[in-house]
Amino acid sequence: MSIKINILNFMEEKLYKPMTREELASTFEIEKNYEEEFYKVLEDMEKEGTIIKTRNERYGLPEKMNLVIGKLEGNEKGYGFVIPEKKDRDDIYISSENMNGALHGDKVVSRIIKRSEEGRREEGEILRILDRGNPTIVGTFESSKNFGFVLPDDRRISMDVFIPKAHMNNALPNQKVIVEITRWPEKRRNPEGKVIEVLGYIDEKGTDILSVIKQFNLPEEFPNKVLNQVDNIEQIVTQEEIERRVDLRDLTTFTIDGEDAKDFDDAVSIEKLENGNYKLGVHIADVSHYVKENSPLDKEALKRGNSVYLVDRVIPMLPKELSNGICSLNPNEPRLTLSVFMEIDKNGNVKEHTIIESVIESKERLIYDDISDILEKGDKELKDRYNHIYKELVYMEELCHILKKKREKRGSLDFDFPETEIILDEEGRPVDIRKEERRIANKMIEEFMLVCNETIAENMYWAQIPLIYRVHEDPDADEIEEFNKFIHNFGYNLKGSKEVHPKELQNLMVEVKGKKEEELLNKLLLRSLKKAKYSSEIGGHFGLAAKYYCHFTSPIRRYPDLEIHRIIKEYINGRLKSSTIEQIESKLPQIAEQSSTMERIAEEAERDVEDLKKAQYMKERIGNEYDGMISSLTHFGIFVQLENTIEGLVHFSNMLDDYYYYDEEKYYIMGELTKKKYRIGDEVKIKVIGADVLRGKIDFMLIE
Repeated sequence: MSIKINILNFMEEKLYKPMTREELASTFEIEKNYEEEFYKVLEDMEKEGTIIKTRNERYGLPEKMNLVIGKLEGNEKGYGFVIPEKKDRDDIYISSENMNGALHGDKVVSRIIKRSEEGRREEGEILRILDRGNPTIVGTFESSKNFGFVLPDDRRISMDVFIPKAHMNNALPNQKVIVEITRWPEKRRNPEGKVIEVLGYIDEKGTDILSVIKQFNLPEEFPNKVLNQVDNIEQIVTQEEIERRVDLRDLTTFTIDGEDAKDFDDAVSIEKLENGNYKLGVHIADVSHYVKENSPLDKEALKRGNSVYLVDRVIPMLPKELSNGICSLNPNEPRLTLSVFMEIDKNGNVKEHTIIESVIESKERLIYDDISDILEKGDKELKDRYNHIYKELVYMEELCHILKKKREKRGSLDFDFPETEIILDEEGRPVDIRKEERRIANKMIEEFMLVCNETIAENMYWAQIPLIYRVHEDPDADEIEEFNKFIHNFGYNLKGSKEVHPKELQNLMVEVKGKKEEELLNKLLLRSLKKAKYSSEIGGHFGLAAKYYCHFTSPIRRYPDLEIHRIIKEYINGRLKSSTIEQIESKLPQIAEQSSTMERIAEEAERDVEDLKKAQYMKERIGNEYDGMISSLTHFGIFVQLENTIEGLVHFSNMLDDYYYYDEEKYYIMGELTKKKYRIGDEVKIKVIGADVLRGKIDFMLIE
């Protein structure tokens, strides 16, 4: 047991009272020549926030001192919330007066100053900042005669950054810049910094997305060590490796992806057996053959965690020589794969399965819309073109419906939200924004990947092999109860909402299907659920109503899948000794944590880019009128969503016919004099009156 764990266990004892470092050294019988080393451990634990040092130099646990360690989530109005590291308590509200120099993203120590009451959160104050979350800030530069200042792009950082004249670095007004903080804020004093990089004028091509990339510290280039390693990777599959594997090059396999896809990490095959069952093959690029553990390439992939898909570019987890080259299952080229064959009966049960190292040669690079047109519309031209695999496509559609029906039977939730497709011109300006529907071909591949991921997770669980699971925890009872109160206004009700089963939520989704409030209620339901994450411990997947689930099918763009491939290959080749298993177990928690963190960052960056492109699009359409639907209500206005997925705010200050207020209990907006009411789901007509591209915000006005 490590000294850190011993210290924590000792401090957790009921009779423990805070001690000085000398008293702790004496208690643990630390020899004189090891005292400095012991004190360093205490310092490290204090920096981590696992223990706290009081003003009189005594150490104890934060929770025993009415203190909470967590990350500060800021708000542009100056207040914030501490998100506790230990998930056994709710977020803590911090007023602007009690921020004490902390900024969004900082790791802080907070003290509770007001306990939670009915409908109100606990309130606290920031006592100490353990780690600064934003050593650099991206924003817009403005200047006066003798100094400059930067307005942060991330509005959760509520303070402008003061720039002395000597540190402007030739930046000019309306340019995007990166600022390094040289002096942190104090009470009534803004942070101070120096411009270290000028990104370009706000309206220059590419500056907007580059600013987001810099804001989230997304890596633009691969380090030389990684590129040197990639240069030494052969771009052909060797005969020696083919002979070592199961040769499936004659099997009819093909990929189905979007028209713009550049990397193909999954191919499929299917046949119908004499007993009426389906033999589904899912063939995943064997990226682990090329990305060796602990190599520069592997370390960089883990650091990135995943590929990030922005509107006009991809920031890949792996260099294009791998992601678009030797690891991509390009048609008519031999490629190394891990293949999972599953025999699935007419009820969607996997009767048996095998996992093998293989080599395939994809026969076709198929496109979702083409295959959907064949299966949904019977497109004759496309059907003739793909006549040689038409039988397989029909089998796949049959199996897709079988697998979906099985998932629905057990209560799996299927949020069928349309994607937003943003079309840019050569200058990077959005010229069209439209809704992109999920069609049958998309659903087929989705079902096949889901059943494959489940099969892998269950197989490895019962084999008692450590794994990274995809976990979706049960929702908080309070969140579901609040959601249940809300849907009551629409005439719906959940039974037993304290411990709701996904089946009950699925029944609601079926009930609202096809109604005008369907998409809105589904979005609110999704917000009421927890976010999925990676974990080295099995925890089930609430949304899929699955006991076993992992990510196996996308190793080109997700690190957990790559790590799982390594583990599986060790397992199927009989190389897993107890020492190897211990080694795997020790590293998986860190991989899961890093992958979950980078996934959240990627989601935020992708959402920010989408929001700013939507704002750019609507800025060119100020004065236009559109039909929309009320998507949410707040104390300051009404959000309206248009058919093309764009959402804007109708602020109360722009509702000129009356004074409006939000009734929280009845979930509507009402005018004081007219008694006119607006509810979520109401269809309204709006005029676009403003668009703030920097903030990604759009303003609407209601019109009769």
